[in-house]
Amino acid sequence: MIMTKNRETDLVYNYDVFNNFEHFFDVSQDLFCIVGYDGYFKKINSAVSNLLEYTTEELLAEPVNHFVYSTDKEKTSLARKNLRDRVPLFSFENRYQTKSGRIVWLLWTSIPVEDEKLIYAVAKNITDKKELEQERKIHLKRLTEINNEFKQLSYATAHDLRSPVNNMLSVFELLEPESIKNEETLELLSILKSTTHTLKENLDEYIRVLNYKNQTDNQLEEIDLNNSLDEVLISINSLIHNSETKINVDFSAVDKVYFNKSYLKSIFLNLITNAIKYVKPNTTPSISIRSRKQNNTIQLIISDNGIGFDLEKVKDKVFGLFQKFNEHIDSNGIGLYLVHNHITALGGQITLDSEVNKGSKFTISFPQRL
Repeated sequence: MIMTKNRETDLVYNYDVFNNFEHFFDVSQDLFCIVGYDGYFKKINSAVSNLLEYTTEELLAEPVNHFVYSTDKEKTSLARKNLRDRVPLFSFENRYQTKSGRIVWLLWTSIPVEDEKLIYAVAKNITDKKELEQERKIHLKRLTEINNEFKQLSYATAHDLRSPVNNMLSVFELLEPESIKNEETLELLSILKSTTHTLKENLDEYIRVLNYKNQTDNQLEEIDLNNSLDEVLISINSLIHNSETKINVDFSAVDKVYFNKSYLKSIFLNLITNAIKYVKPNTTPSISIRSRKQNNTIQLIISDNGIGFDLEKVKDKVFGLFQKFNEHIDSNGIGLYLVHNHITALGGQITLDSEVNKGSKFTISFPQRL
């Protein structure tokens, strides 16, 4: 009696569980279906018919591929063949065409059961996600086109402006100051000449920046830090000698980096010449250049004893184009912009620690090599 009672209880329990699964199958918003190895739906839940706009009878009467969007039929057939070869299918995307002609995207997970010759599958409707992705691609394409148009316009404008500026400078060269007796006129001409020279220099630098930005040669290679720095120091040897600059170098922690060679030399050049240019009055420039490895990241630290920055004031502007923070005659707001772009364009980072009259410390983190 006890055994019979337990068996009856088990049967009732199994029946309830089965009914619960059936209910879950029917009410789920995901698409549940069972497909035979013959390519026909054997069982589907209401979510399938609701999305595809066919009745259950219509869906069971035709091969599954009948409802697949024409462009995706071939890859869907290949995926189903793999399933019949007992290869489970995960994150498979394809498109179906509804009865009204609308295209919907589905993301499938399918498991074959060889003994039953059946495939158990569940799909999510990802149509909205795909439409957003497509819209995003269209916007990015348009933004890229607009950006390229602005680049070309900026480049053409800078080039076109150089001709009249050069003409003005030629006129100034033809003038004979000794023939002009009016002191005020001479002073005005001097101001105009100086301003025109500054304009020409800014245009030249602007074109150089555009060329850097349009550069496609981002070749990476292993670079010896000592060799790269030596090349730069040789090129500015007279500046270092005349300013009596002291440079302390320590690459004992890391002596090689994987980076773009021309970019690295430009970084060295701009940060060293800036340190010399913006030294405190009546002070001999002193520059420290060292490497270190921090949490598997190679870093280059370049510090100086210059006039420094008021970081509360400059904040994020310090690496901006044409941002000038002092009245130095050679200041053009280009150098730090180039340094920042060289580093970030290749996936690196640069940070600045500084105080007014207490120097600056630039920490460059090179991108990790994959």
